[in-house]
Parts: sequence; C-alpha cells; structure tokens
Amino acid sequence: MTKGAFLRIDRDRCEGHGQCAIMAPDLLHLDDAGEVVIDVADVSDRMEAARKAVQACPAIALSIE
Repeated sequence: MTKGAFLRIDRDRCEGHGQCAIMAPDLLHLDDAGEVVIDVADVSDRMEAARKAVQACPAIALSIE
C-alpha cells in the first residue's frame, strides 16, 4: 500500500488568517464562517503548493503528514 502526503489542520491553532488559501487556492479555501476547508487532502502530486500553504500559516496550524 502506498502512503500519500496529506494536509492536516490543527483546528485549535487555526486563526482563520487565510494565508494558506491565498498561497494554494487549488488545495484550500475559507468558508463563509472563515474556517479553512481542505479541498484536496492527498497532496502527494502537489507538494510544492502544499509546502507554500504550510509555510504561509502564521499560526502554524497547517501541516503535511
């Protein structure tokens, strides 16, 4: 079985800045309540965009596992 790389949000840390969604709009978005929503969880083939999103998070709430 092949393991993928997945985006994860620590909801306790997320402050809804939205920088991740700005950096990777094809992977994430903010909903109407300002919550980050992961649209593409398995980012194995989109690692560059996923890393940019993780690095952009000022609350360090987003990670790749």
